[in-house]
Amino acid sequence: MTALSVNLNKIALLRNSRGRDYPNVLAYAEKLIAMGVDGITVHPRQDERHATRQDTRDLSELCRQYPDVEFNVEGYPSVEFMALVAATKPDQCTLVPDAPDQLTSDHGWDLAEHADWITALAAELKSFGVRSSLFIDPDEQQIKAASQTGIDRIELYTESYANAYAEGDYQSTLMQYKQSAELAQALGLGVNAGHDLDLDNLTQFLTIPDILEVSIGHALTIESLEFGVADVIQRYLAICRS
Repeated sequence: MTALSVNLNKIALLRNSRGRDYPNVLAYAEKLIAMGVDGITVHPRQDERHATRQDTRDLSELCRQYPDVEFNVEGYPSVEFMALVAATKPDQCTLVPDAPDQLTSDHGWDLAEHADWITALAAELKSFGVRSSLFIDPDEQQIKAASQTGIDRIELYTESYANAYAEGDYQSTLMQYKQSAELAQALGLGVNAGHDLDLDNLTQFLTIPDILEVSIGHALTIESLEFGVADVIQRYLAICRS
């Protein structure tokens, strides 16, 4: 079974756009947990344009009340971000190489340049008691390098798969992801996935064995506007649990 972790950044963005605490991110997370999701994700960027550091602290406290629900915090590992992770101790921290002015995450780590830093960060997260995950492209050399850093998991960046699926010719791209996942697993890494996965393309992606978690937010929020959040969550859970 693959765990479904719902990214709440777009809910936070809606709240921030009106200057009121509506929708309330914590209340929305509680509704999702009641619907059966396996995890909650936030990505508190440096400018706090959607999820904030306070959201992260509040959601950490909430998820502690639900032992079966994992809390995943994503982000660029600045000194401030790592201090937030140390304070909140999520179940998982996903390290993402995004610049402060970046619209959205659009590439994985380059470990030819950052391997020593990631090794130090993996050790730091381990000292916090937090599982580590690394946002990474489906690239053999990057995955081999990741396995030498002490990172617990990788999160495969799935935009190229989503684009190929939308164009109708995705089998070779899916095979690339399958081979990448198998390599990571053979090297002792757990495998998560995320970015632009949706109700249309997720079923085929999860033909790849042993994907431990998918983190989905943008598409899920849009689909919820069309179909209703309860229906959308149940459809995602059915895919992940099949």
